[in-house]
Amino acid sequence: MKGKFITFEGPEGSGKTSVIIGVKEYFEKQGLNVITTREPGGIRIAEDIRNVILNTENTEMDAHAEALLFAAARSQHFSEKIAPALQENTIILCDRFIDSSLAYQGHARGLGIDEVYAINKFAIGNHLPQLTIFIDVPPSVGLQRVFSNTRKVDRLDLETLAFHEKVYEGYKLLIDMFPERIKTIDGTQKVEEVTQDAINTINKIL
Repeated sequence: MKGKFITFEGPEGSGKTSVIIGVKEYFEKQGLNVITTREPGGIRIAEDIRNVILNTENTEMDAHAEALLFAAARSQHFSEKIAPALQENTIILCDRFIDSSLAYQGHARGLGIDEVYAINKFAIGNHLPQLTIFIDVPPSVGLQRVFSNTRKVDRLDLETLAFHEKVYEGYKLLIDMFPERIKTIDGTQKVEEVTQDAINTINKIL
């Protein structure tokens, strides 16, 4: 594949969306072909699945069903949008990808990182990002941001602080597992500084 697949991860309220916008603007000014997308979602079918997963009314959702729904959305998203874009020499900036499933469902839900990875390997094969940027924000800080801004609160936002701390713990395990792919940026800085750090990190692989 000719393009670059770059994902952004972090706890709720880490500021990924704002950073991705800034990164896209920068690289477009450099004359590069850049698209942004998100998970779950990015294309119609995956957005429909997103609405099921994140609906605050779906409190009875089983952890296994949750993991499978994320993988199903990811499979459609990758085959329909990401893979074709890579063939067209595009830089893809994706808000969350497989690492979210490994941290949230694999570790925090207790399903097992290896088990959730196996589900996703079935969904997308061995197609991992070339680079993953982890925006590091303590869960308590991130949740405070979520509930103090205008973003719509979803089902995962409403989980306990203990759950979000487990998610954070899961990400730290993944950073140790994939040190060449996952690079950490201090997300407690101003958004402009986080964005610049992300640009500097991406430039190293371009």
